Amino acid sequence: MRVLVVDDEQRLARSLKLGLEAEGFAVDVVHDGTDGLWMARENEYAAIVLDLMLPGINGYKVCETLRAEKNWTPILMLTAKDGEWDQVEGLDTGADDYLTKPFSFPVLVARLRAVARRGAKERPTSLEAGDLRVDPAARRVWRGDVEIDLTAREFSLLGFLARHTGDVVSKRQILEAVWDDDFEGDPNIIEVYIRHLRNKIDRPFERDAIQTIRGAGYRLASDGG
Repeated sequence: MRVLVVDDEQRLARSLKLGLEAEGFAVDVVHDGTDGLWMARENEYAAIVLDLMLPGINGYKVCETLRAEKNWTPILMLTAKDGEWDQVEGLDTGADDYLTKPFSFPVLVARLRAVARRGAKERPTSLEAGDLRVDPAARRVWRGDVEIDLTAREFSLLGFLARHTGDVVSKRQILEAVWDDDFEGDPNIIEVYIRHLRNKIDRPFERDAIQTIRGAGYRLASDGG
């Protein structure tokens, strides 16, 4: 399998090249995002190992650009940024997997083989429920042809519901996903944000997409309401 490694740490990139070649991969290496984007456009790879903090164009933008161009080469993001939201952003821009530095080389090889096995199959970058469309990477929302402006928290809540379209999610699940595990405020804050969302994506369009399931939680209707 031929893979592309995009990492500006030249010693690490060289080590990856030697290690992956020993595992039977053919490896191309570049050290900035601009060259990485060009190589990914010009060549066919089984997978791309992509650092995030790159000169030229950062890894998020490289990934987002490739997906916007319908290039579905599997991408394994490799980075020292280990924050929860860094991982969310990486996956939302279209990456297939995420591994933080320092890492275990055998784990990297196993994950690289796993994403390569999935192949370059088209994977939708937006989430849809009827005529409601959510683009996690661009952080944009539409109802039909009308774009809707949401705050960051409103978008996170809608994104979580959209990822579980048709399923009932509890308040606890929402708090853990949209706020955090250590949230100690009033859980009724969820009801406030649900109301905000309904006022923006449902009521102006005479829809009822966000449904309250009494005693259980909330559900985003799969038909968009």
